[in-house]
Amino acid sequence: MSPTPDSSLVHLQQTIDDLQRQLAELTAERDKFKAERDETLAQQAANTEVLGVINSSPGDLAPVFDAILDKGLQLCEAAFGTLWTFDGECFHAAVLRRVPAGFAKVLTQAPYRPETGSGHELLLRGAPYVQVDDVAAEAIIGPVRRALIEFGGARTILAVPLLKDGTVLGAISAYRQEVRQFSEKQIALLQNFAAQAVIAMENARLITETREALEQQTATAEVLQVINSSLGDLAPVFDAILEKAHKLCGVTHGGLVLREGEIFRAVATHSYSGSFAEQLRQGYRGADNPITRALIEGERFLHISDLAQIDHPMVQASVENAGVRTGLYIPLRKDGALLGMISSCRTEIRPFTDKDIALLQNFAAQAVIAIENARLLTETREALEQQTAAAEVLQVINSSPGDLAPVFDAILEKAHGLCGTALGALLLYDGGKFRSVAQRGLSDPLAELLRQPFEPPPGSPPSRLLGGEPIVQITDMAEWAPQHPDGARAQVGAEYGVRTVLFVPLRKDGVLLGHITAGRREVRPFSDKQIALLENFAAQAVIAMENARLFSELRQRTRELEESLEYQTATSNVLQVISRSTFDLQPVLDNVVDTAARLCGADMANLALREGELLRVAAIFGYSSEYRDWLRAQGAYRPEGRSVGSKAAIEGRVIHVHDVAADPNYPTGPINIGKQRTSLGVPLLREGETVGVFILARTRVEPFTERQIELVRTFADQAVIAMENARLLGELRQRTDEVAELNRGLEARVAEQVEELGRVGRLKRFLAPQLAELIVSQGDEKILESHRREIVVVFCDLRGYTAFTETAEPEEVLDFLREYHGALGPLVSQFEGTLDQFSGDGIMVFFNDPVPIPNPAARAVNMAVAMREAAGTLIADWRERGRDLGFGAGIAQGYATLGQIGFSERSGYTAIGTVCNIAARLCAEAKDGQILLSQRVNVALRGSVATKQIGALALKGLTQPVVAYNVPLVDNQAGFRVIEGGAPSA
Repeated sequence: MSPTPDSSLVHLQQTIDDLQRQLAELTAERDKFKAERDETLAQQAANTEVLGVINSSPGDLAPVFDAILDKGLQLCEAAFGTLWTFDGECFHAAVLRRVPAGFAKVLTQAPYRPETGSGHELLLRGAPYVQVDDVAAEAIIGPVRRALIEFGGARTILAVPLLKDGTVLGAISAYRQEVRQFSEKQIALLQNFAAQAVIAMENARLITETREALEQQTATAEVLQVINSSLGDLAPVFDAILEKAHKLCGVTHGGLVLREGEIFRAVATHSYSGSFAEQLRQGYRGADNPITRALIEGERFLHISDLAQIDHPMVQASVENAGVRTGLYIPLRKDGALLGMISSCRTEIRPFTDKDIALLQNFAAQAVIAIENARLLTETREALEQQTAAAEVLQVINSSPGDLAPVFDAILEKAHGLCGTALGALLLYDGGKFRSVAQRGLSDPLAELLRQPFEPPPGSPPSRLLGGEPIVQITDMAEWAPQHPDGARAQVGAEYGVRTVLFVPLRKDGVLLGHITAGRREVRPFSDKQIALLENFAAQAVIAMENARLFSELRQRTRELEESLEYQTATSNVLQVISRSTFDLQPVLDNVVDTAARLCGADMANLALREGELLRVAAIFGYSSEYRDWLRAQGAYRPEGRSVGSKAAIEGRVIHVHDVAADPNYPTGPINIGKQRTSLGVPLLREGETVGVFILARTRVEPFTERQIELVRTFADQAVIAMENARLLGELRQRTDEVAELNRGLEARVAEQVEELGRVGRLKRFLAPQLAELIVSQGDEKILESHRREIVVVFCDLRGYTAFTETAEPEEVLDFLREYHGALGPLVSQFEGTLDQFSGDGIMVFFNDPVPIPNPAARAVNMAVAMREAAGTLIADWRERGRDLGFGAGIAQGYATLGQIGFSERSGYTAIGTVCNIAARLCAEAKDGQILLSQRVNVALRGSVATKQIGALALKGLTQPVVAYNVPLVDNQAGFRVIEGGAPSA
């Protein structure tokens, strides 16, 4: 069915309606998009504007907060709003925008402490935002909310927090005066503005911290520069520290106080009035002040919110004079020791932050560094000054050896200068009294009083030093002097304004030598360092005194050595004169007088010698011609006992008169004519007897020293030696003449004796020693004439000698014979035998002639036994060499004819007779080791020697057999090989 016109219109109308509806939807959607775009653009513009404000206002939050709040309220369609900061306890309205006046007044009167359940309290508890749809309908009504409703007309509220790492730094509050919720987009928008506020706050904090750090570093650098430019001068350093510290911490008043023992004294003040600043500089006892007492007890610092609550005069004075309220007190410590403090005060009650405290502690550390640097610099400077002063004193000591006055003056000057005192003295103690040897800055009366030797009264400082006290310090002489009225010097010192006085002893090995005094005209005790310094100078004074003593002793010793050398030289010269003038005494006496007078400083001298009971001047020196004539006219004089010479001669001792003119009994001649005053008489003594006198005199009163007197004694002794030498030389010359005469007689006798000795020597060469001596003693040779006498003859020789000589070399034979004769020959003289002959190995000895002897037979036998023993030793030795030798002897007794035989050039003394033959034949018959005796010898022995009979022997050349006896060997003669025979005889 085709549509009707009405249906088509209807359809068209529907289509138009649809299109219009779609157009309306599209228009609405366009408008929405446009609104969103505009809103986004507005937000972006607002963000851009806020960021621009942040960028253009670094560190200044007011314009940033103002822009954030303005844009936030505008975009969120709020009537008015507030940007809050939070200090941890309260909210502070930092920025108000379009806030009604009544509500604005409430917000700016005081910080806002949020009520429980309020929007701000919910934010603190962690709510991301708080929206109150209708504040008028809320049950929680506080003063701020009441004012918000009454004065602000607010209904809907939106509050978002300013969060940094979960910590609430503040909040943004937006208010509408109608009930209309904020959309989520508006909430997000306000939260975004809150985030920008936080960024701005953080930037401001960083910028502020950076600026503050820079300011602190700049202040620290400036303080360090002041420290560097004011070496040792703490005043500008302390002023700079106070200025910088107080400026950075917002402090209006304060000071830097140093501790001096129990006293705290301000050395720098800031903004205090003149009178109160002077009161702080005068100081106060730290233990009495609760602030300093806490620091003394170890507190790290003291922070007082309201000083008006502290009950102490000094604190109350600061409150009344300067109006200070909050105070911070930072100690200055070094290695735990409290050196002082920095005080910082504000005129309002506003506590210091931790940052302020740390900053002030840093400046306190700088003050300690400055104090320590100043101390080190001061100590270094003082040490240098002390070393310089000590060096200068030592230089004075070195340049003034033995002269203590400039040394003492230099010590006082340097010691007083370094200790800051202008008056004092150096006194020496001689074991009984004190006296001043150097003064400085004293009044004339006091100086003169100290120069006079005085004994210290009991209880006075010098007396206390004598008692052993190390030092004595009078704090106030004005108080001490009235309590010791017997101390005249203390009274005068107090009268002339001396107040504090220090007495430092000079001691060596515990002995007091004196003391140094240092005084001040104000009451200000000397410090330990100053006392130590004065003690050091006192030690230098002692060293100087000891050096002076040693130098004086050295100089004295040098003088003594020089004198000794001069004396020894003079003595040596005198001895040389004595040596050269052996017989002439006058040059010696002249030299002795001249030398003694010169060395002893005498104006005149003489030496008189004794002539019996008189004295005669023998040598003079230095006398005037008038006095010489007077002495010459006196001639030899008798000692009368009035002059020094006479007394010395009579008493035999030294007489020394210091002034002869003072003796009314002294002879007038030496005084009036000789002009003598001091006179010395020394006796010349020989074996205790006076042989002269030595007189020295001076025309002035000046006694001779002991050394000079001793020297004169020495010269007197030399004069005596010279006199004795002259006497002895005279006697020696006389004796020499006598001895010469005796020598001439002795020479003749000696010639005769020499001739006689020569004769004895010649006789001994050919005769037995006894015979030669007998001839010489008797003076003639009659004894050599032929005569008969009973004698005992000993004949001995060697067994096997012939065989030995046939096989041995001649040199070997001679060596043996030398040993043989050397061993047996001395036995002949030992037993007083007469050697008749020795030829080869044969030896003949007889006894009882030329000099009869007792027991000739026993002597002969004993000699033979001794020879056998001596020969036995030789034979044993030669047998070891392969030579078979033995020894035998024969002894006979009987009459023989004896006498000289030979010619003038060669003669001998011998015995001839049967007895000789029998002895020779017995020897020949004897075996090795046998000593054969004739019967007559055996009878003569009378048993004194053990013998053995060996029977009758038929001897060659004899018609009758001879009964023979043998002297047997003893045990130690086993080396002989003997065939023994016969029975022993009695």
